[in-house]
Amino acid sequence: MGSNRRTQREGDIVGDAGIRWRGDVGRRHVSRHAAIELDWADGTYTFRLGLSEIEELERKRDLGIFQIVTRLSPEIRQCRLPDISEVIRLGLIGGGKSPTDALVLVRRYVDERPIDENRDTAYAIALAGLMRVHTSEVEKPSGEPEAAKTDGSISPPSQDQPS
Repeated sequence: MGSNRRTQREGDIVGDAGIRWRGDVGRRHVSRHAAIELDWADGTYTFRLGLSEIEELERKRDLGIFQIVTRLSPEIRQCRLPDISEVIRLGLIGGGKSPTDALVLVRRYVDERPIDENRDTAYAIALAGLMRVHTSEVEKPSGEPEAAKTDGSISPPSQDQPS
C-alpha cells in the first residue's frame, strides 16, 4: 500500500484525511471559495468549485452540492460516474484549465479508469467547494458595506457628561 501523506509546505492548511489545502493557490481566482491543490493523474493540479461551477454541477446532476458530497463520501459510496467526472471537470475549469483541456483530462484519467479510483479526488474537490479558506487577502463581495469596528463589548459606548 502506498502512503497518502503529502509533504506540508509553507502556506498549507492540512485538514481532515490529510487533505492539503493551499491558501495561496490561485489567489487571484479565489474570493470566498477554497482552491485545492492535488497530485492527480499525470501531475499536480489546482481544483476549485466556485459558485458558477457549483451551479453548473447542480444543474447537470440535478442534485444539490450537499447531496453530491454525501454520495461521494467514503462512508456512503453511492455515487455514479457522472458525479465523479463532472466534479473533477468543473473543478479543473474553476482551477484555471480551459474547458477543452479539462474535458481531455477527464476523458483520459476518469472515464477510462475504474470508478472508485477517482472518487476520493472528486470528494475532496466537492468538499473544498463547501469550505472557506480565509486569508488576509480575501475579497469582500462588492456592494457590501464595511462593518463598523467595535471593541468587542456589547454595551453601548459611554457618553461624556458635561461638567
